[in-house]
Amino acid sequence: MSKKNNFNESSPSVQTHLSIIQNVIQRMASNSSQCKAWNIAIVSAILVIVADKSKPDFAWIALLPTILFLLLDVYYLALEKGFRARYNEFIEKLHYGEIVTEDLFSVSPYGSMWKHRLDAIKSFSIWGFYGGVILLIVLTRYFVLR
Repeated sequence: MSKKNNFNESSPSVQTHLSIIQNVIQRMASNSSQCKAWNIAIVSAILVIVADKSKPDFAWIALLPTILFLLLDVYYLALEKGFRARYNEFIEKLHYGEIVTEDLFSVSPYGSMWKHRLDAIKSFSIWGFYGGVILLIVLTRYFVLR
């Protein structure tokens, strides 16, 4: 059983722990952004090659990287949500003076990852972006690559 310690917001160990979690959240957000950037680059390259070869049915190949990046982006967004929950839980404990030493050495997502994934799939940053890319692939196939 852990005993309560007198950690406060100015404690170096608390500041370091918060900094680590903030850095992890930042990396997950950056990874999510990179998924979108790479998806656009790869889909664009596929559609240009398909147009150049005059093979409109090959445009459907662009759906494969889109779906793969969508799944990877959902994973990163779910991790980000889990680490934000960990951060908020830590802050709440800090405010109530309930921080124990073990809290300072726990750098893992908090909560159900399945729930975080479900929340991520429902977020506009996922369906808004990837839905738009899929719509553009379909429109390109039927209206540009006839």
